[in-house]
Amino acid sequence: MKKASRSARSGRKGRRFLDVDPVPILAASHNPAIAFFARRDLLEVDAGAVSMLWDLPAARRIVARQNADGSWRYPGGKTHVRSRENYDQLETFRQAGVLVEQLGFTREHPAMRRAAESLFSFQTEEGDFRGIYGNQYATTYVGAIMEVLIKAGYAADARIAKGFRWLLATRQNDGGWAIPMRTLGIPFSEFVNARRHPRALGPDRSKPSSHLVTGMVLRAFAAHATRRTSAEALRAADFLASRLYQKDGYGDRGDVGYWERVSFPFWFTDVVSALDTLSLMQLPSEAPPIRAALERLRMIQRADGTFGLRIMKNKHEDLPWWICLAVCRILARWRYLGR
Repeated sequence: MKKASRSARSGRKGRRFLDVDPVPILAASHNPAIAFFARRDLLEVDAGAVSMLWDLPAARRIVARQNADGSWRYPGGKTHVRSRENYDQLETFRQAGVLVEQLGFTREHPAMRRAAESLFSFQTEEGDFRGIYGNQYATTYVGAIMEVLIKAGYAADARIAKGFRWLLATRQNDGGWAIPMRTLGIPFSEFVNARRHPRALGPDRSKPSSHLVTGMVLRAFAAHATRRTSAEALRAADFLASRLYQKDGYGDRGDVGYWERVSFPFWFTDVVSALDTLSLMQLPSEAPPIRAALERLRMIQRADGTFGLRIMKNKHEDLPWWICLAVCRILARWRYLGR
């Protein structure tokens, strides 16, 4: 897929794509954070300083649960899967994502700085963030954690640059990414078995990339103002676009149905997270797989403006509207909101 000109990438300028315009509903939301981001990002009006969200009750509740070392404690967990420390790394990624994506936190807030240092403490000398898959490379979470940190204001941090170097050094031959142990045919039950695999195993690069993994990695590139237009990232983005609504080459969330199992903040690769990445990277909306995915979203839009997608993580009543906001941001980048 060739990179289109800016005018081609923007699609049908100013034409409304959806049958139901949800923007006025989002801008008038009872949730002040949704209303703020809708006004700022969709209506492009002065919504005030994002820091006004930092004192909301939801933000105070999350910050109050933060540990002194910047982490959050994971509720539950199985000791044969991962250690308490690495469960807490997973929970810290999750809570930091909520603060950044739903409450606009940046490194200007001390809680975000503490969270960032907690996450950076898991970065190895090689550059990856390790522990969620035991001793093995967690290619998926490296990109996802970096996305959160970049959006929090760490784009220029040397540790982020180190992470990008690691990601670029661990690509498959086709330009995307996979979980290294999956390319070796090793089941997940062994990923975290430190006794059986005490050292991280590199990938078989001849095996195909996984769109699940590539989509999660590319979120870090898409969040970075200069990395998103690099040749390496755009090559991987072409691969991701070509895999929309296809089965993954590996068993992890491999079924086509997973494309419509969504979450916000984004977690795994789904149709909304993938289109968000591709729109940030300015791939052409007219590309057949992208256009087909957008048409699918239009087809499953409900009468109230939300979308008939299955929400997978952190379910609460406002999540359909957060997903709706994410879809509207995508359409706005491709000039399909008609405003």
